[in-house]
Formats: sequence, structure tokens, C-alpha cells
Amino acid sequence: MYKFFIRPIFFLFDPEKIHHFTFSLIRFFCKIPGVSHLFKYLYVIEHESLERQLFGLTFKNPIGLAAGFDKDAKLYNELSNFGFGFIEIGTLTPKPQSGNPKKRLFRLKEDSAIINRMGFNNGGVEAAVEQLKANKGVLIGGNIGKNKVTPNAEAVEDYKICFNALFEHVDYFVVNVSSPNTPNLRALQDKKPLTELLMTLQLENANHNKRKPILLKIAPDLTNAQLLDIITIISDTKIDGVISTNTTISREGLISEKQKEVGGLSGKPLTNRSTEVIKFLAEKSNKAFPIIGVGGIHSVKDALEKLEAGADLIQLYTGFIYEGPKLIKTINKALIKKAN
Repeated sequence: MYKFFIRPIFFLFDPEKIHHFTFSLIRFFCKIPGVSHLFKYLYVIEHESLERQLFGLTFKNPIGLAAGFDKDAKLYNELSNFGFGFIEIGTLTPKPQSGNPKKRLFRLKEDSAIINRMGFNNGGVEAAVEQLKANKGVLIGGNIGKNKVTPNAEAVEDYKICFNALFEHVDYFVVNVSSPNTPNLRALQDKKPLTELLMTLQLENANHNKRKPILLKIAPDLTNAQLLDIITIISDTKIDGVISTNTTISREGLISEKQKEVGGLSGKPLTNRSTEVIKFLAEKSNKAFPIIGVGGIHSVKDALEKLEAGADLIQLYTGFIYEGPKLIKTINKALIKKAN
């Protein structure tokens, strides 16, 4: 129904406008008595073979919603009705910011892809905290970044502010230094500044009664030498894992006319590269840390390849938009079948 009726209608409209419209639509329907239960009946599968124990947390299933979809934590309770085992909010910054000028979100239908140059548009971390106080048991990841106007030399303070503000309201953290849409942000992936940033957050972590897992989200455009540096940094800083990968600046193999748009590319063109990075990290580190695999998961095959390459959990974003919520259920059913 989604792919043949709902998606063609949605794809007639501007991607960013339809995103906000869809949020309003889901929120409206979930307020109608019984509709949330209907969504759960249609899409949620619970089975002991789907559960994953990682970072001291229990994930009901290994399929999460990637950051960027529910930036401001406005719809995570409702989105959990579609079968996700966890939901990552953000990227959040200390102060609200409008992001880059519109138009900044583009569908590449011929490539089953999306290009975005949103620029960390969000209402600020404090507004998200207020939303998270209404959590009804959803496992939440908090993806944090820096404000655009904050120079890299002062970026650590922005991450600290977000970390401490969110600490009581999320289950794990993701340090985002890999978005291509904030000027100079990716320079923070270099060994020295990244080590300093992660060590600082680990010190903040130690100030709380019980520490929270910290993961690093990396770009798919890193070289093998840089990936080896990432493995060393994780070992040195003792953070809990990696999310592999963010969007790419590569345009290799695209056929859509919109491929010239500036921004990060997600979707099917990222499938193979994301899996390659997962496999490289898993093999070269001797699986020393957990990996969440994200990038171009549009089918059961894509999901299984990520998991077989070394991912412990996976996340959807563009695949969710193109394939609909049925994809989550289909993958979970395949995982149950594989386990039995």
C-alpha cells in the first residue's frame, strides 16, 4: 500500500514540506483511540531472538531509526509504533538554529537516494529535553553536535553542553563530527581534535553516578588510514562503539540530474561503501567494539549484509522513506527465521 499508493502521492510534493506534513499526520492519527495499537499490530514484532544486549542496554530488536528524522524528539513515541527497536534523535546543538537556506532536501528517485544539506536545523537541546520528558519507554539515542557559529577550537564546549543537558533523558550518546553540511565539522574527525573531544566527554561521563554509552558517528569518505586512526582513537578513549556511516559527499554512479546538488548523499548508492567500512572496522579491530550499521538499507538483503559484515545493530532513514514501515517488519521476520 505504501509504495504503490502513499509514496507516489507524497513524492509529488517538496521533500521537506511533506516531512513536516507526515509528522502532523502521524501525530493526528495516533491521538485517535486505538490507532497506535493498530500500528503496533501491523508492524511491531516481539521475539526473544530479536533482542540484543549492548552497552548494558537491552534493545527489543536490532533495527533503529537513524538521527535526522526526528531531530527535535517530537514524534519518537509515535514512531516506535512502526516496529523500531530504538530511535536516535538529533543532531542537537546547544542553541536553536535554522540550518542552511532552503531548498536543502532533494529526492533522487532514479537512484533511490536523498541529498540533504540541512545544516543541523533544530530547536536546541533544551527544547528537546522538554519533549523527552514524555517518553513512554522508548530506547533513545541522543545525537549531538556543535552550532554553526561555534569555531572548531571551541567545539568541545558545545558537545559538553548537549551531553550534560541530555544525560538524564537518553540511553546512549552519538558524537556527530561527520556531517558534511556544517562548515569545517569534518575536520574534528582528525586524530588530535577527536581524541580531545572524546576524552573530554568521557570525563563528563565519569562525573555522573552511572555512565552512559558514547558512540562516534563517522563518514563513509574516510580513507583506510583514517579508519585505522578511528580504531586507535576508540581504544585510547575507551568509548563504546561506532555508527558507520553518515552521508557521503561522493556522487559515484548516480544517474539523477539532481546529483550536482551540494550536501550529503544517503540511500542505495551508499549501501556498498557503508558495508565496506563496517567490515574494515570489524576485521581490523578484531571486533573490539560494537558497530551500528547505517547507510543504504532498503531490503532484507541489505540488512543481513550489514550484520554479516560486523554490525551489531542497524539503522534506517532513507530506506524507511522509500520502502515504508513494512521494511522494519520484513527484516525482523527474516532475522527470526534465520535464528530458528
